[in-house]
Amino acid sequence: MTAAFVADASVAVGWVHPAQATRHTAAMLDAIAEGATVEVPALWPLEVANALTVLVRRRKLTEDERQTALGWLRGLPLRIDHEMAALAFSRLSDLASTHQLSVYDAAYLELAQRRRLILGCKDGPLQKAAKQTGVSLWE
Repeated sequence: MTAAFVADASVAVGWVHPAQATRHTAAMLDAIAEGATVEVPALWPLEVANALTVLVRRRKLTEDERQTALGWLRGLPLRIDHEMAALAFSRLSDLASTHQLSVYDAAYLELAQRRRLILGCKDGPLQKAAKQTGVSLWE
């Protein structure tokens, strides 16, 4: 069993919006059900809430579905890492520059590196950077 893993916002959206789900997002949900903890940078709740709000705006999700999803997500076994702000002007900016990522995506990569955890993400450039830096991907 996977004890803990890092999941980016796209994975969380896949957990609550069937059109965004994949076999990997389903496997991560199974791991959570078996007791795994999800480790995320402090920006994760903002990114997830924003993504769900945009889905409502685009009429791909109702407001009731958004509220239900947010409530369910609040109940997840999350460990929110607050070190990203201190690392923004150094480690995160360097990773973003080196791997042509947003600083937001670099936060997920850095957390997975620092905590030596598997990274769950659906973003191609972030997956590529993970492979280049020796971070294991959820596969």
